[in-house]
Amino acid sequence: MLELKKETTRSMMPKAWMVRSGRRGEHENLALDEALVMLGWPELQDLSSYKDRSALRDLVIGTYPDATKQRVANWTGQLWTMLHRMQVGDLVVLPLKSKPAIAIGRVTGDYAYRIELPEDARHTRPVKWLRTEVARTAIGQDLRHSLGSLLTICELTRNDAYKRVLALASGASDPGAGEETQSAGEAGTDTEATEFELERLVRDQITDRISERFPGHKLSQLIAAIFQAKGMTTFIAPNGKDGRSDVLAGSGPLGMDHPRICIQVKFTQAPVDVRVIREVQGVAGHLGADQVLVVSWNGVTRDADRELRQKFFNVRLWTSDDVLRELSHVYDQLPEEIQADLPLKRVWMLASET
Repeated sequence: MLELKKETTRSMMPKAWMVRSGRRGEHENLALDEALVMLGWPELQDLSSYKDRSALRDLVIGTYPDATKQRVANWTGQLWTMLHRMQVGDLVVLPLKSKPAIAIGRVTGDYAYRIELPEDARHTRPVKWLRTEVARTAIGQDLRHSLGSLLTICELTRNDAYKRVLALASGASDPGAGEETQSAGEAGTDTEATEFELERLVRDQITDRISERFPGHKLSQLIAAIFQAKGMTTFIAPNGKDGRSDVLAGSGPLGMDHPRICIQVKFTQAPVDVRVIREVQGVAGHLGADQVLVVSWNGVTRDADRELRQKFFNVRLWTSDDVLRELSHVYDQLPEEIQADLPLKRVWMLASET
């Protein structure tokens, strides 16, 4: 009970937490639709009666007898955070897997075990989502790095994290780091988390470089170069007008053979809406294209995402992460001037054993 008393008598200053929706974001839509954040551990039932951390640790040990001491401590800490450290009024950040964005919400209630939810999503806290599509590029790189932990839940404490998340939740830009205030409460010390942070950090660095060197219409030139490296003939529309295709790509020496791809490129901070999806389809039909690609640097809105799922065989989406993946496939075939602006080097690392 002493530990619980310490938690309830902590500073009244609200905190910010990073909470994931599954390793692959499998419960992302559930979290947004049901207005909640959740933890897994399906072998554990309702934890509402656990008011003592040592008792919770004993439960974890008894349920997972083969778990190492480090893993037991890790899991106990995450569950205790969901039960008692997280408080009503705190902010939560949900990194999205479906797009390069985050959702930000505010905790509105206590822990609840929701038996009607999937078994790996029953340990929950209700939240009110304040913004559900904050582009990762709108967030300072240091704060993005703090969101890279593989832990399901951890406190964000570095570099005025709470104030910055609050600013982003209100629609303002990231005010940037103040005095660094790293505390022992922030997760990110286990091996898996460190490795994941490195991968995400590198991806964010490349994304930032592309944003700097290939903004606006230059991104269309980079997309055209990717398709040229794939052996296609491309045409880039002049910079200026909207309501038309930015890049056309076709097979054959003149680009007249199939597939014929109509590509709309959007370099904006905000995700594009469903209107863009419908407009580019109309343009593609007028041009005689048989495939449509929307390149939206920061993804699409949830309505647009639903539209894309319904039109799976007609329209595809590339976000910044997809562009990076395609670049990795054809980088050696890109023009020298592009490689000079975007110097990349392949590095192989030993992956952690699971």
